[in-house]
Amino acid sequence: MKVKELVEKLGLQVFAGHQGLEKEITGGYCADLLSDVMGNSQQGMVWITLQSHKNVIAVASLKELSAVILVNGVKPNADAAEQADAEGIPILGTSARAFEMAGKLWHLLTT
Repeated sequence: MKVKELVEKLGLQVFAGHQGLEKEITGGYCADLLSDVMGNSQQGMVWITLQSHKNVIAVASLKELSAVILVNGVKPNADAAEQADAEGIPILGTSARAFEMAGKLWHLLTT
């Protein structure tokens, strides 16, 4: 599944990184600790988090993640959005909770 398909199917808002919407999604990871994501996420995953600062994009770029989904109505900081545009990493948003979003993502990727 591509990031743009995920956006359409789940009604996600695209805050930044529009040029990365064609990336393929290989799985998902849900965490708010940057060190946990650095140690355990894998290339192509979508990262579900509450964190909205520039370091999120640095980690997503380092791990070659396909996108970041901000939950609970959180919006990215301006510098994070700017960095996401520069790196081509989509920052997506939803008012859903992390638990709900993880379940929806899992369902889409496994059925």
